[in-house]
Amino acid sequence: MSIKIRAGVALIAIAVTFTGVVAPTPPVQAQGLLDALFKSPAQRKREQQAREQARREAAAPKPVKQVRISGPSYRRYKADSLVQVDFDKIADPVVTAGIDDMGLAPLGIDPFSEGRPALAGLSVRALPEAASAVVDYYSTHPAYVWVAGTAVTDRARAVIEVLEAADDVGLSAADYRVDVPADAFDVTQGTERQKELMAFEMKLSVAVANYMLDATRGRVDPNRISGYHDFKRKSPDLAKQLEALSKASDPAEALLAQNPQGAHFEALKAELKRLHALDEGVRIEIAENVLLKPGQSNPELANVMAAIELKGSDALKTDNALIFASYAGKPEYDQELVELVKGFQKEAGLKPDGVVGPATRRALVGITNADKIEKVVLAMERARWLPGVLAARRVFINQPAYTATYFNEGKSDLSMRVVVGKRSNQTYFFDDTIELVEFNPYWGVPQSIIFNEMVPKLRADPSYLDRLGYEVTAGGKRVSSSNINWSTVGRGSNIGVRQPPSGGNALGELKILFPNSHAIYMHDTPSKSLFQRDTRAFSHGCIRLQDPRAMAAKVLGTSVGDIGSHIAGGQNKQVQLSTKIPVHVAYFTAWPDDNGTVAYFADVYGRDGYLRKAIDATEDARSS
Repeated sequence: MSIKIRAGVALIAIAVTFTGVVAPTPPVQAQGLLDALFKSPAQRKREQQAREQARREAAAPKPVKQVRISGPSYRRYKADSLVQVDFDKIADPVVTAGIDDMGLAPLGIDPFSEGRPALAGLSVRALPEAASAVVDYYSTHPAYVWVAGTAVTDRARAVIEVLEAADDVGLSAADYRVDVPADAFDVTQGTERQKELMAFEMKLSVAVANYMLDATRGRVDPNRISGYHDFKRKSPDLAKQLEALSKASDPAEALLAQNPQGAHFEALKAELKRLHALDEGVRIEIAENVLLKPGQSNPELANVMAAIELKGSDALKTDNALIFASYAGKPEYDQELVELVKGFQKEAGLKPDGVVGPATRRALVGITNADKIEKVVLAMERARWLPGVLAARRVFINQPAYTATYFNEGKSDLSMRVVVGKRSNQTYFFDDTIELVEFNPYWGVPQSIIFNEMVPKLRADPSYLDRLGYEVTAGGKRVSSSNINWSTVGRGSNIGVRQPPSGGNALGELKILFPNSHAIYMHDTPSKSLFQRDTRAFSHGCIRLQDPRAMAAKVLGTSVGDIGSHIAGGQNKQVQLSTKIPVHVAYFTAWPDDNGTVAYFADVYGRDGYLRKAIDATEDARSS
């Protein structure tokens, strides 16, 4: 055997000669032989371990940067575009079936056909659906609806009155303006008169179609405002509605009926009319950032007292007449004045704690008539996103009011306080149907909570969920949270977490389900103290009920005692509703009670401003 080593050469040739044959040795084997010759066993072991460690690190999953899952965003609103009505597409029966061999129209031509030439140069813009509907209608009904002989009909004038009063129902009359031809005309210019009447006929029908579309579904597509709105936009058959209107005994009433029907919309209309008739009146200003607690001293106390004297009930002022008479503007908030404030808070439906904060300030200052008018108009727009007629049996959740109300036979049968999503986890605005009640529920933790709140803790303490008793799945298989490398878990990872039924379960005793893509439902909660607060936006988006057993009993059509029996078993179980119930997870900063009295609420998510911008963008698009 001979060994040849060349210093400075990367590849060391080691040859073993047998009977004159030299076999080349691969480089890896050569390195191993070299190590055997020149390195100690300890060195070789350390280097081998280092190589193994490097291979393991290369094969191991890389840490994932923690990225938060955020909610939907608000968008710059893109309004519907108006289009030119293509009157050329209106089929002409004279052209298609009434021309003789010499190309002449038959004798006794009707007024509509006589006015048809006006369509060639007529320029009218409409919403796309309205433009198509008018063309479709007159293609199959080539006759005047709003004209008789050489005059505008009373039916047309009645319909125009509805259009001119569009502001009364929260729309804009400027969107539907139609000029009426003068009654007097030159009788020798019969053809020109028919052309004038034809232009009027089409403009009025277009205005009516636009009004019907706006009155039915609203001027704004809520889904374009933000992802927090989820509505299937209504698509009424306007051509059929035009036909029905042409045959209606009272077309004005039929047109007005395109607006939402029901006591809630009538109350909003009445409130809007009332507000327009009022002046602003006296208003006491209190600093927006005021926070006055018992025992403190604050110069704003004088304004608080003035506002209570203005806003308080006669009974409250009579009971505290001596206090008002003796108060001389002192800034010290003593116990006597605290009791007066508590009395006002109780009247206003606020927590009577004597603390003058944002909610009490709003009740004292109130809002201007202009602000109220704005809120009512926005409420009318939002009402059009809901069904045109609300079901007699339904659940209505109004987020700004922090209330959930069960209606039976069209009347409020149960109402309670709720907690809704905080501003960073807003509750969506949508319609659905309640399908079942789950007792002793599991809480399937939403992905946003898993990755935004749990994963950061688990990276430091992988056994965190095990200790809390949560169940964890990875790829659909149950695993221990301590066996997961949470540093590699990020958005999109197939990780599931749920909390089993227990006394400390986040959903409490039950949840009321209306399955939806937003994973929002009504449920119980162990955090009962939050219901005592005036502002109750604390959840991750779901609706926490103050009295979940009572609501479950109503939707299931049973007793509270029966609900207690379901819970007492301690087992997770679901009970289907015999009849599904509509639920409206709504957002109204102005809304009437059963008596028709409209209440006003703080804009907890700032959505009024976004809706106003959307309406402004729509009005700009229509006027340009």
